[in-house]
Amino acid sequence: MNLASIILAAGEGTRMKSKLPKVLHRVAGKAMVEHVMDAAAKVGSDRTILVVGSGKSAVEAALSGRKVFYAHQTERLGTGHAVSIALEALGDEAHVLILCGDTPLLSSKTLEALVQYHEKSGAGCTVLTAELESPYGYGRILRDSEGNVLGIVEEKDASAEEKRIKEINSGVYVVKRETLLTEIPRIRNDNAQGEYYLTDLIKLARESGERVGAYKTEDASEISGVNSRVQLSECETLLRQRINKALMLEGVTMIDPSSVYVDADVVIGRDTVVYPGCIIEKGTVIGEDCEIGPNARLKHCHIGNGVTFKDSTGIESSVGDDSTVGPYAYLRPGSVLGQRVKVGDFVEIKNSNIGDDAKISHLTYVGDGDVGENVNLGCGVVFVNYDGKKKHRTVVENDAFVGCNVNLISPVTVGEGAYVAAGSTITKDVPSGSLAIARDKQKNIEGWVKRKNR
Repeated sequence: MNLASIILAAGEGTRMKSKLPKVLHRVAGKAMVEHVMDAAAKVGSDRTILVVGSGKSAVEAALSGRKVFYAHQTERLGTGHAVSIALEALGDEAHVLILCGDTPLLSSKTLEALVQYHEKSGAGCTVLTAELESPYGYGRILRDSEGNVLGIVEEKDASAEEKRIKEINSGVYVVKRETLLTEIPRIRNDNAQGEYYLTDLIKLARESGERVGAYKTEDASEISGVNSRVQLSECETLLRQRINKALMLEGVTMIDPSSVYVDADVVIGRDTVVYPGCIIEKGTVIGEDCEIGPNARLKHCHIGNGVTFKDSTGIESSVGDDSTVGPYAYLRPGSVLGQRVKVGDFVEIKNSNIGDDAKISHLTYVGDGDVGENVNLGCGVVFVNYDGKKKHRTVVENDAFVGCNVNLISPVTVGEGAYVAAGSTITKDVPSGSLAIARDKQKNIEGWVKRKNR
């Protein structure tokens, strides 16, 4: 189906009590409006028109990497008015999806079912509905005795009898282009709010002889809008449950899913085990047969197969196959670990390349370094990379051994197969195959303790 989408995102969200536009608040690592945009794209929407309000500049900045057409609603005159100002941005698409930017739980599966129902029924307009036990605040779906949709009445305009209806309007529609262009200009604001209601589209299309349809979703939680921080938290919980369930159904083990936080679009391979207390954020890809956690955080990381990553943090880093990280390690941005690397407790790595089979077991700082294959860095090694003005690089070539409590004052190179004795402070390059010792000779003062204690 040739499809465009209009997403209503002009609401100020006053109940959020935030400087940030409501639709930019994040759920599972992604702005609410991005969840809606991605769901629309998955069902074939080739053009996205975003109706924005006073937060226009912030929304445009947040979505700068996406292809979006914007319509600016300077006056908040209702949803019908919002759609009317978006019409100019339409292309030649035959059908238009109308969505709300604050419904991050709406799935592409439900949208696909709605679009297919609309297409098969030949309707001019189809609305997505749901049944709620407590429908307060939602527009109600009006049907005749045969079940045909007659229209939608808003809560504030509904009679006592109409308020007892449990089928509600989700605010999601699929409309033929011609129907939209014909009926939107006919919407009037003669209602209790003095606004132009998009819901009037149903009644107007029916009056024009168009077939009007309604597709009822079984999962009413999908149409939940977010108007407060409490509702934001509730959506976060529901979406994370959905994400974790999908991963487990694809072969990931989660010891305690309720304590694992995985952002949308994270990829985790089969037979990987995720222990309690893990936070796996946007942009992370984890391979198969890994052990993650407990208490691990990964953000924008690429983790290979067979990796153990426990009680540690990784940010914008990559870890090669069969490596181990942790406990209590910190991979800062730009850390690239090869295969079978061991990074132990209280090791910090930043903007560095670590070769295959290297061992950095404890209490070490590697900043702006290039560490070769099969290198051993002993306990307490420090890459002294900053001279007060500039950062410099340190190179430790293949098969080198650096003893405990060594300071490598960059820029410096430890050659292939070289050894650096424990306790040394290295300021000059160490040739390949040599031993470097840079420390004072030990001096023993006999009888000192006895004299001290007199």
